This record gives sequence, structure tokens and C-alpha cells, in this order.
Amino acid sequence: MPDTRFASTARVPDKAPDGHPAIAEGKTGVLLVNLGTPDGTDYWSMRRYLSEFLSDRRVIELNPLLWQPILQGPILTFRPSKSGEAYKKVWMEEGSPLLVYTRRQAEKLAARIGSDKVLVDFAMNYGNPSIASKVERLTREGCTRIAVLALYPQYSATTTASVYDRTFRAIEKLRWQPAVRTAQPFHDHPDYIEALATSIREHIQGLDFTPDRVLMSYHGIPKSYFEQGDPYHCHCHKTTRLVAEKLGWDKGFAMTTFQSRFGPTEWLQPYTDKTLEALPGEGVKKLVVVSPAFISDCLETLEEISILGHEQFTEAGGTHYSVVPCLNDSERAIDLLETLMKRDLAGWVEQD
Repeated sequence: MPDTRFASTARVPDKAPDGHPAIAEGKTGVLLVNLGTPDGTDYWSMRRYLSEFLSDRRVIELNPLLWQPILQGPILTFRPSKSGEAYKKVWMEEGSPLLVYTRRQAEKLAARIGSDKVLVDFAMNYGNPSIASKVERLTREGCTRIAVLALYPQYSATTTASVYDRTFRAIEKLRWQPAVRTAQPFHDHPDYIEALATSIREHIQGLDFTPDRVLMSYHGIPKSYFEQGDPYHCHCHKTTRLVAEKLGWDKGFAMTTFQSRFGPTEWLQPYTDKTLEALPGEGVKKLVVVSPAFISDCLETLEEISILGHEQFTEAGGTHYSVVPCLNDSERAIDLLETLMKRDLAGWVEQD
């Protein structure tokens, strides 16, 4: 069920003095949105989640008449069980890691900037709590303005645009629509680069080995999407370059690769898994891996990179392997979110 713990505690009257329904107004909503999560690791929870995710035309651009029979047939017959087993490896007591960390981020950001006039909440693009449910609640609570932040540093139509599409579709159904602001990508924002670089520096300083290379692994997209104008590839490379410059690394010490490809088509290269298998043969035995496309740890970082990636690297001859945690709900993560949201609330909310 959608989480409502960040709702205002102020009670909205059921009726106005004239007997008509009361209308709350004058508040500003802040909505943090991440990719999504299944409600559980069982087959049907996974199937519902994957069906919603993989039916998004921003994610899979094939004609639905061709794609849906494949998706609803062989893919959703076998993939839910496999994905469920992967989620079981990383599932937390409070739910999936992405849900847990995004909720904590919203809680901590609410403690920083929330008030009786500024309501902070979170949603998931796929699964629960849905964007539509949180837009409806924020407007019911009196938010006539909503600032939405898609929690993806690097812009892609498959992620960022999908979040804003769904936000607008939710608003489309409202009779009284709030003013809406969507946030810019923050792949090169100085505070994001500083937070990411600091977390990497501290992690490496705490290791008992010195890495030969650092692998910056980003979620992939089909190469055709990039060729049609998606800026994601460029944003990823810029993040890697800025972090390397911030940390004073030699050129080539940090590598940019792409993970999580799906289907037979070509995706952005080099592929993370192939690179992990090849590096030991090139003399790279000690490796640190970072996931800059994810502000919160999730299945792709905790299972695909931390578990499977470790196995791939060591089986190929690697001797030392360590993964830098995502920013999650650390103080530097909340500092970053506060900076980004104050920028987007300018003119709507008085700044300190």
C-alpha cells in the first residue's frame, strides 16, 4: 500500500461553512521519485511489477502489438521467478532496498525543509507507492504547487522522462491542477560530484588494498536510443570525467561501462560484465566499482554488481574487489537533495 507517513498532520475540514466540500490550498509539495519496486519477491508480485515496468513505451519502444504478446507470454512466464530469487538476496526487513532508502531520504529531507506549508513525500514510477496516489494526496492536502525530482543523476528518456510523463498523466485527471516543476538532471552538479567523489575517496581509504583501476558502471540503454538523441551516454561520461578530475586521477584510471542490458539488441558499450571478465587478463587484479547512475542501492547494485560482479571478476583471476555504496540516506545525500530542491523551490518558498 502507498506510504503516507510524510502527510501533513493538519486536518483538512470535510466541509466549508456553507456546507460545500472544503478546499485546502496554498501549500507546496516536494515529490521524490525513483524507479520502482515490487511489493514482494513472490511470483505474482514480481509479475505485476515487471509487466508495468516493461510495458512503459519509454522503456521498450517496440510497437505494443508486437511486444505485448512476447512480454505477457514467455517473458512474464519465466522472468518473475528468476527476478524474485535475485531480490531475495538483497531484500531488507522493511522491503526492497530502493523503497527503504527512498523513504528514508524523504523522511530526512522533510526534517530539513518540511513545514506546515511544505510537504515532502516520495513515490515510485512503477509499483507502490505510485506517483498518481501521491499527487492525489498532495493536492488533497492543499498543495497548489508540486516540485518533482526524478532521482536519476543522468537524464534518459527511459527514466527521467518516464517519471515526468506519469506525473503529468496523474495531473491530467485532476479538476484543479497544481502548478508543477520538474527538475533538471544533476549529473554535473558540483554538489553531486563532490558527494560522489568524497564517498569514493573515503571508501578507498578504508580498504586494505590499492585498486589498479576504478570501474564506473552505469545502467545501460539500447544503443539506438542514444543514436536517436538520448543524452544519457554523454551525461554518464561527463560524470566519470568530473569525478576523476575532482579526485586527481590519471587519465584512464576510471573506466565507464554499462550494465543490465536486456534482450538481443545492442546496448551502450563497453558492457560491465564483459569488462569484469576481461580486466584480470589485462593485469587489473584489484578493482573498485562505483554505480553513479543510482543514488540509492538497489537490485542492480547489490545483486548484479556486488554479488554477480564479484563472482565474474574473481573467477576471471581478480584478487581484490570492492563496491562503493550508493549515497543512500547519508548526510551528504540529504545535503545534495536539499540543495537541489531549494533550487527548484525558488520563488515558491522563502529560502533561509
